[in-house]
Amino acid sequence: MKSKIILTYKKLSIPERSSTKIGLFRTICAIFGGLLVAYLAMTVLIFIIPGTPGESIVVPVLFNTMAWSFASLWISLSPSKLIALKRTFIPSLIFSLIIIIMF
Repeated sequence: MKSKIILTYKKLSIPERSSTKIGLFRTICAIFGGLLVAYLAMTVLIFIIPGTPGESIVVPVLFNTMAWSFASLWISLSPSKLIALKRTFIPSLIFSLIIIIMF
């Protein structure tokens, strides 16, 4: 069991040979991970902007697509699959904890 985990970790941490191919794994991580990170960041932004949530929702709605594209680009440019997973889950965890604390 432990050796399978170590082998999987080593397989994920190997950088890609050719940087011209993004790959299906990093593409899926970039699309869905970028969307998750963008939505959580915009939710945090709603709590930070002063005023009622109805008034402060305009700015996050407008910036959501830009935040999604930036997050997706950041995730897709990772050199290995492991870094793509880390770039997906670590910001999502941080924004989730901030939302839990502020709510």
